[in-house]
Amino acid sequence: MGKFSQRSTEKELMDDLDCSGEELAQTLRELKTINKWLGGNYVTTNGLSKIFKKYPKESYSVADIGCGGGDMIRVMYDWAKNKKEQVTFTGVDANRNIIELASVRLSDLPKISLKVQNVFDTEFSDDKVDISTCTLFTHHFTDSELIGLLKSLKAKSSLGIVINDLHRHWFAFYSIKFLTSLFSKSAMVQNDASLSVLRSFSKNDWENILRKSGITDFTISWHWAFRWQVNILF
Repeated sequence: MGKFSQRSTEKELMDDLDCSGEELAQTLRELKTINKWLGGNYVTTNGLSKIFKKYPKESYSVADIGCGGGDMIRVMYDWAKNKKEQVTFTGVDANRNIIELASVRLSDLPKISLKVQNVFDTEFSDDKVDISTCTLFTHHFTDSELIGLLKSLKAKSSLGIVINDLHRHWFAFYSIKFLTSLFSKSAMVQNDASLSVLRSFSKNDWENILRKSGITDFTISWHWAFRWQVNILF
């Protein structure tokens, strides 16, 4: 149980901002399938619903940070359309190759913009939005990096932040390791999926990181698929 006592600092293959080609495309396809099967996407839309309820408006702007191939933007778009909420979405990712894939995948959706940007760029917070979302993104950073990221997200977002990320737990680790060994054809997925769990969070981790970020108005709730929902309100 020792390796689950604290967050791993080992880098994932996907952390290479130059990764591209068929390996990247296959990885994104498989991640879309995994997230659909495990049902963790609703954690993000549920978080949005809570902020919409507290801050009713005619329309909202949402930035999906670390948007990857755009799967979560499509989920949020379909959810907002079903709820008859007027929402414009911006996807932000530091990997230009991923943004190019996302632009193809989301080409049928209106009110979507995509931007190549590193979250640690000084101008990251300049483009203001109502809400920032991070789905399976925050575990890619160290605690100290997350503190800086959360401060930037607070400056960028007027209403709140929704974080959907993994719970570091032995069952989640061995389950995803077994599942990916059975069906995955991507070396990146086989390496990164279980490592993502080791890099993820306990509730205490989140409480410490948020406190050090100067954020006090938040809720942390556990959801199926071993996900934490961190809702931050301003």
